[in-house]
Amino acid sequence: MKKPFLLLLALISFHITYSQNSYVFFGSYTPDKSAEGIYIYQLDTIKGKLSKITSISNISNPSYLSISNEGQFIYACTESKTPNAGSVSSFKFDPQNKSLTFLNSQKTNGENPVYLSLDHTGKWLVDANYTGSSISIFPIAEDGKINPIVQHIPFTEGSINPERQKSSHVHSVFFSPDNNYIISPDLGADKIRIFPFDNNKKEPLDISNSNFVKSTPGSGPRHFAFHPNKKWGYSIEEIAGAISSYTFEKGQLNLIERIKIQSKKESKDFGSAEILISSDGKFLYVSNRGIENSISIYGIQKNGTLKSVATQSSLGNHPRNFAISPSGKFLIVANMNSENVIVFKRNPKTGLLKKVSELKLKNISCVKIKNI
Repeated sequence: MKKPFLLLLALISFHITYSQNSYVFFGSYTPDKSAEGIYIYQLDTIKGKLSKITSISNISNPSYLSISNEGQFIYACTESKTPNAGSVSSFKFDPQNKSLTFLNSQKTNGENPVYLSLDHTGKWLVDANYTGSSISIFPIAEDGKINPIVQHIPFTEGSINPERQKSSHVHSVFFSPDNNYIISPDLGADKIRIFPFDNNKKEPLDISNSNFVKSTPGSGPRHFAFHPNKKWGYSIEEIAGAISSYTFEKGQLNLIERIKIQSKKESKDFGSAEILISSDGKFLYVSNRGIENSISIYGIQKNGTLKSVATQSSLGNHPRNFAISPSGKFLIVANMNSENVIVFKRNPKTGLLKKVSELKLKNISCVKIKNI
């Protein structure tokens, strides 16, 4: 009886895997509204090639994207890098009709929105405003539209770097694996802020019980990644070019170690950008812009510490953002200044990357991958 049962399970797994399509969503810095701003491509999960599905124009600087759990709705930071402006916008994606439709926008009450996260229930959208440093909270309606802002939390204090840290610069927002906290790196203040979050409240962010950890002065924490075991978290520090590893428990971060990214050149502003972990929890990846234009690869040890594996060229200029496919087979990096997207095949045993395809796209600042 065991063999037919196992065969049935294998067939079900095969059907689920191959009945889904893998889509790649690109955001960009596109101030010209007549130009395309958001692009959707389909990823060939065998060869790693990208085929265009649709795009949308008439939207200003959709610089960062967040995709709903089922892939039906796309949320974007819009009017980024626009003086006295800043908004978040929603779109509906229909893969059968290959269409992308604008739904609505809401003002962020903070200038230069740069990062968005949806909570695990899909009921809340949280936005990080970099220039007008603040966090904004929006409820999401059942039809995917963004309801008006319900919380707006500004920050002011800076740190020691006179060029980059005269004031606070909230750079990103992340939900903890249990959805009970928001983690927010502040590049300007050299802090990682932690806020309790309750998705059942009208104002879900608990400001009165927030806390933070200080990073090394002048380091500039930018993005954050949780390990699949939900116990460890990793912060990429943009200015210093370093990675800080933490344990995470009940809303508290405790430092495990801090390592500098290897470089043959000295720089006062290293330009590290994105940090992601493979779904098997074995490898951590970091992109570095500026003088490096590289992807640094680390093996994650049993105690949460990192061991350098390799540094590979991003094969372009200014790798602002990258994404790993749900299967872990591909890593796609957007080199914004050289206007090329590289699809790398990922070796699951070594973590190393091998180019399999390339796409020319202008001003790409964000990559997301979703199976639908």
